[in-house]
Amino acid sequence: QVQLVESGGRMVQAGDSLRLSCTASGRGFSSYALAWFRQTPGKEREFVAAINYRADRFEYSDSVKGRFTISKDNAKNLVSLRMNRLQPEDSAVYYCAASVVVVSDPTRVDYWGKGTLVTVSS
Repeated sequence: QVQLVESGGRMVQAGDSLRLSCTASGRGFSSYALAWFRQTPGKEREFVAAINYRADRFEYSDSVKGRFTISKDNAKNLVSLRMNRLQPEDSAVYYCAASVVVVSDPTRVDYWGKGTLVTVSS
């Protein structure tokens, strides 16, 4: 069982940078792949970025590639998402996710956090 708690979401202006953090508790954090998803009202939850348990494989959605960076610190049970050049379309609730393997399909996620809200004003 893994519990995930996100933090760092807030309102920023277009072009700003922001770092989201996700702290995990429970056993086996270092053996899980971690990911970030996001969701806006009325839309399905969409994949943003993922990192495997060894932190040597990364995946990004096309919409954030080159702007967002996911990282993992097993010693601190922490996964982060560095977001640069934020745009209004990046506004969403961002969710931290853990799974046995790297997944981009939200139906295959094993554990979810409760989310943190990012709002980007134009």
